[in-house]
Amino acid sequence: MSKPRPHSTVAWLICFGALVALSGCVNFESRALEKAAVFASLDDATKARLQAKEIRVGDTADMVYVALGKPTEKEEKISAGGRTGTWIYSAYWQEYQGTRLVGYRRGVVYNAASKSYHVFYTPDYQPIYTPRVEDRLRIIFEGDRVSVVEQAQPSAKPENSAVK
Repeated sequence: MSKPRPHSTVAWLICFGALVALSGCVNFESRALEKAAVFASLDDATKARLQAKEIRVGDTADMVYVALGKPTEKEEKISAGGRTGTWIYSAYWQEYQGTRLVGYRRGVVYNAASKSYHVFYTPDYQPIYTPRVEDRLRIIFEGDRVSVVEQAQPSAKPENSAVK
């Protein structure tokens, strides 16, 4: 067996590090660095408010992005009154619906006394989950400023739902 070459090991480590960096979730700090010029121009109270994910009427689109990240969906309307944009932030989860018979599992048991096999079937039930999506936050922009913040109260999720 040959020894691993040092330069190939280093290359693998670099590739692995790059994958980890690229696959990591985007958080507040990385968004603040991405919009560093905007974030640096804000006062300390506003920076703390954005870090707490608090949006107010009058905030810019960059400020909303720093606080909440990329929206799930964007809508844009153009009318005689001007341009209006809406950023929608949604929540996704799987809601438990119960179980369903999906078939039967076959079992085989050997009987040493009769030197024969006994075949039996048992019902196979699987859990059923329904994907759910709910718009939790809608931010409406007029121009580049927040004009309306609509926040829905989360619907009551059953105890057996799996949150994504």
